[in-house]
Amino acid sequence: MTSGSAASSGRLLLVATPLGNLGDITVRSLEALRSADAVLCEDTRRTGLLFKLLGITAPLQPYHAHNEHAVLTRVVEQIRNGRTVVLVSDAGTPGVSDPGFLLVRALLEQGLEVDVLPGPTALIPALLLSGFPCDRFVFEGFLPLKKGRKTRIESLRSESRTVILYESPHRILRTLGELKTALGPERRACLARELTKLHQETLRLPLGELEAACAQRPPKGEMVLVIEGAKARPDAMESRENEEDA
Repeated sequence: MTSGSAASSGRLLLVATPLGNLGDITVRSLEALRSADAVLCEDTRRTGLLFKLLGITAPLQPYHAHNEHAVLTRVVEQIRNGRTVVLVSDAGTPGVSDPGFLLVRALLEQGLEVDVLPGPTALIPALLLSGFPCDRFVFEGFLPLKKGRKTRIESLRSESRTVILYESPHRILRTLGELKTALGPERRACLARELTKLHQETLRLPLGELEAACAQRPPKGEMVLVIEGAKARPDAMESRENEEDA
């Protein structure tokens, strides 16, 4: 919440939309979308179809990775002038591996109001479906396509927390192969795809077997890869026990 000059200004609402099942939209999200002066979205056609199904008529404005810098000032001015603007992604929670960070930061730096309405997000259902420890985990989003990719993957070798990645169907085999090489073919993993949709599927296999399964039957749709954390080496555990006894 803000005060002072922002009192007469509008605000930005980050609103989560269903991953696939329309029943997952929240009452608060529907109210926000129906009352918005404008809705920023990645794909106006995709969001337009969703809005048609939900009976929402708010005007759509394109906001995606290729134009977020160009339209940033205009959106900030809309909010400064008293408009309520909603940001959505193609599915799930906006700002999580999707555009949104730059806009939120710009608004907060200028004392304008930002709020988030909780709702669907793919990483938490995938984590729970994996059966791996949920008390501590690390979300890596999408791996870099080129620069820094190898370093990022190597850093996961010793990560003891459960690791969550997003991946696309046309890169999943490459990613599984590189992870298998870096982490070992026996490291357990879970590939959850098409969450909440008709063809939802969860594959729980070691990385080597998971790669082979995906090579035999290439998976389709949006997917989340969850990887079991590295287990402490016996020598590391012994060293820790010696430190505790000292």
